[in-house]
Amino acid sequence: MGGVELEGMAGFERFVQSRSHVLLRTAYLLAGDRHLAEDLLQDTLSKVAQHWEVVVAEGNPEAYARTVLYHRAVDTWRTRLRRPKVVGDVVREPAEPSDLFGDSDRRMLLRSALARLTARQRAVLVLRFYEDRTEAQAAEVLGCSVSTVKTTTRAALERLRVTAPELAELTDRMVVSP
Repeated sequence: MGGVELEGMAGFERFVQSRSHVLLRTAYLLAGDRHLAEDLLQDTLSKVAQHWEVVVAEGNPEAYARTVLYHRAVDTWRTRLRRPKVVGDVVREPAEPSDLFGDSDRRMLLRSALARLTARQRAVLVLRFYEDRTEAQAAEVLGCSVSTVKTTTRAALERLRVTAPELAELTDRMVVSP
């Protein structure tokens, strides 16, 4: 983290202050809902805090936090029997200048399409195309094989193409190696 001292709980607090906004953005992409993303991040940071000394000793707290984040997202999906229905107005996330989906209609369409994917499919797409990780890196983070990442990516992209054909331009750019 660029020379920031990370030892002790004060180091954990500095880590949370400097990286939680980035981790929250990833949690949002995984959960598809701001409140669920905040819960997911809170749970993740709790797990990281429990093992902070070991995490710091290993040298890459953000990588550890992201791994916990992805695993918790998949675990949440597995344990949830059904997704609660959203009641009321949809809260729109503010667009960032670097946002590829500047058009709000397209963002809403993408959000809706991603919500129809399983947690593992969303996790794979976020790792591969949002974080630009290789299939091997995604497999390592998710604790599965490279072929599982490839299969899951293909299935997720196919599902996106079927449920949101309006996003064909976006999904056609996402290529899965054979």
